[in-house]
Amino acid sequence: MSILVARMFEADMSDFTFIFSKDACIKTCIYFAIMYFAVIIFNTFTISRYKLIDLINANKKNETVKIKNPIVSLIVLAVGVTILSWAYWKVTGGINSLNVFSKLLQPILAGIIGTILIFWSLSGFVLRIIQSMKNIYLKGTNMFVLRQINNKINTMVVSMSVICLMLFLTISILSSGLALREAMTKELNEVTPVDLNLYKSANLQDTYTRFGKEQISTEEAKEDSKKPISYTLKSNGYDMNNLKDVIEVAIYESNITLGDFFGDKLPELKAKFSMMKYDTTEEIIKISDYNKIARLYGIEEYELKNDEYIVICDFDSMKVLRDGALADGNILNIAGKEYKSKYNECKSGFILLSTSHTNIGIILVPDDCNLTEDMKEKHLLVANYNAKTDEEKAKIEETLTNDKSEIINNIIHKGIMLDGLTKISITEASVGLATIIVFIAIYLGIVFLIASAAILALKQLTESSDNKQRYTILRKIGCDEKMINKSLFRQIGIFFILPLILAVVHSVFGIKFAMTIMSEVASTKQLLPSIIATIIIFGTIYGAYFIATYMGSKNIIKEEN
Repeated sequence: MSILVARMFEADMSDFTFIFSKDACIKTCIYFAIMYFAVIIFNTFTISRYKLIDLINANKKNETVKIKNPIVSLIVLAVGVTILSWAYWKVTGGINSLNVFSKLLQPILAGIIGTILIFWSLSGFVLRIIQSMKNIYLKGTNMFVLRQINNKINTMVVSMSVICLMLFLTISILSSGLALREAMTKELNEVTPVDLNLYKSANLQDTYTRFGKEQISTEEAKEDSKKPISYTLKSNGYDMNNLKDVIEVAIYESNITLGDFFGDKLPELKAKFSMMKYDTTEEIIKISDYNKIARLYGIEEYELKNDEYIVICDFDSMKVLRDGALADGNILNIAGKEYKSKYNECKSGFILLSTSHTNIGIILVPDDCNLTEDMKEKHLLVANYNAKTDEEKAKIEETLTNDKSEIINNIIHKGIMLDGLTKISITEASVGLATIIVFIAIYLGIVFLIASAAILALKQLTESSDNKQRYTILRKIGCDEKMINKSLFRQIGIFFILPLILAVVHSVFGIKFAMTIMSEVASTKQLLPSIIATIIIFGTIYGAYFIATYMGSKNIIKEEN
């Protein structure tokens, strides 16, 4: 499974090794031994209460059905449906009330109770309803099949409820996990369109902070901060032929804070989002510089008149807040001139590589905007590696990112504030996190699925063995093998389908809740392929257990020659 998930993300498996844990093996044996002996003790206690004659005739007797009154069963069904409806609403329509994780316990418990009540109630009146439908009840071996299902009615309620909930977890976890994987992979490709971003502080002050410590700027570092990044690299011995598609732009620090941008809406936002830093200054970039980067990134380019500005933002939560201000016709005073927004909403875009869409906002201004040198916040270099293979790219990256590199050592020693992001490092970090999340999701989903199918299979195989004599009686009254096999198929099919039907209903709301939680990284666009993949995985494993159970039961009840 580790290899499967790693392949999904195209992760490097060269260092992958399988490790056998002796301690885990010992603990597993101990825990299974404890469960085994606990079952022996409980079963010994249970059997000791029966008389020998009861044990001999046990397989001839149906279990006593305690729920006989259909009215009571219908009332219980109504209560179960009401409880489940409330739980569904709580995790979808009432999602805002679940801002505290502990409040999830209420709908979870409601879902469990509602599931048990529904199976408990169905077991009480379904047989009565079908009995009243003579055309169905008296057709073929339907009477026998329904009696067989009703035979173990009490244990069916408990097992079906547990299996239903496990199948629900399987469907929800697999679908959501695969959707998250699809979203993270897609988003990672979108936000890492080039190999390298390097940025350098502009207009370095007398002192600066590096690695959490305050340091004093040298005159050389101050002078270097005013020049492009390519100058810094060349002057420290770097061969610029290692890079291609090189673009260098300046990012400016405006006199506008985030609070100024929101204007009249600031008090309202402070009341709702008190932790937000409203004194953060807005970043500005000239439209032509942005379009150079956008052209290289393959994203949308924009145009501006000399009195307009555009805000690019791809972080959904911040975009909603900014759109509220832009809708009011926000006027900004930049470098002594007033500019109006070209659009009443933020436009999509970014300039820095990232692990996801996290650009909270950059202001694009016309080229003739009077942005002076002392407003420069940093220089930005965007480029691709001049290499064809991954090995060649890794070698180029080593010289630019490794602290042991001679070039990087020279730059740090001079006190120059050069930093950056690379596609390789971002991908490795993101793939590691995504692989862990998806591995856990797929592992838990498949384990729950196998456990559920195994419980159903064992239950049906056991009952087929217990009921072997009843199938012999069917043969004696004239049923041929085709009718007997058909009745067996229906019986096993009903046991496999019943918990699945309610589990699918649960999953519709469970997946909707999961997608709401993951809305920042995943969308419903990634959900359909994930659901299809889940259906394939689910159908393969669950279907295989069903077929194996049917074939095994068929062999158990077949007539001996």
